Amino acid sequence: MKKIVLILLALVALTSVSAQQSLNDYKYIIVPKKFDFLNEADEYRLNSLTKYLFEKQNFEALMEGETLPSDYAKNNCLGLKADVIKESNLFKSKLSVQLTNCQNEVIYTSIQGESREKNYKVAYNQALRNAFKSIEKVNYSYNAKNAIKTENVAQVVEEEEQVEIEKLKEEIKVLKEEKAAIVKQPAVVKEVIKETVSDSPLPQANNNFDVLYAQKTPNGFQLVNKTPEVLYKIRETGMSNVYLVEGKNAILYKLDANWVLEYYENGKLQTKIIHIKF
Repeated sequence: MKKIVLILLALVALTSVSAQQSLNDYKYIIVPKKFDFLNEADEYRLNSLTKYLFEKQNFEALMEGETLPSDYAKNNCLGLKADVIKESNLFKSKLSVQLTNCQNEVIYTSIQGESREKNYKVAYNQALRNAFKSIEKVNYSYNAKNAIKTENVAQVVEEEEQVEIEKLKEEIKVLKEEKAAIVKQPAVVKEVIKETVSDSPLPQANNNFDVLYAQKTPNGFQLVNKTPEVLYKIRETGMSNVYLVEGKNAILYKLDANWVLEYYENGKLQTKIIHIKF
């Protein structure tokens, strides 16, 4: 009998140590405004009590809707979401506290706190305080060295996209400068020819070109012909009059009065003038 008691005590001790190591890796506890088994936000002041009891055990608890700390806003894996689970019957109110990480994994579940009180406000208050008795034994202390390093994926993607856009801006700036220099050259040649050759009329430019019509989309425009058939989908880049062409290794930008489409074909850079009506 003594052996069984010793084994049970050892298991409880190991569970407590494991929970302590696990919870110490998290900096924040996020408490919702309303638990699922309640009818309204902070009913019976139970959500406020949950936040208070966590703070009493040295946790940094935040109520849902509060202004988030900057480090948590960038990395929501620093926090655990708190929930209170009800498993009551006719004679007892039973509540336990559950903590879930950013990947929706349950990290910790407290013991069930119980109360025989008939009045819900009193019963839930007592049951919750009893559930926190197991959390008290954790002796929580945040360990920044072992903090969860997983960053918010959306934040990482946004930062990577911003870097790519900055690179693209620089490349487009160089391209536009090069194109401007190339476009200016023919004008000089024409002037020389006009002065040295007879006044015979030059061939007229063909004005019978197809016009594409720009239709607004959430991220930019789609360019359609008269059919109407969608020929290109273009995305905004953050630079005025510069677009990425979806599904193609191409960019579209405005040079003077012309819209220029640049793309690679068989490893060679191709340039095409497109007439667009916005």
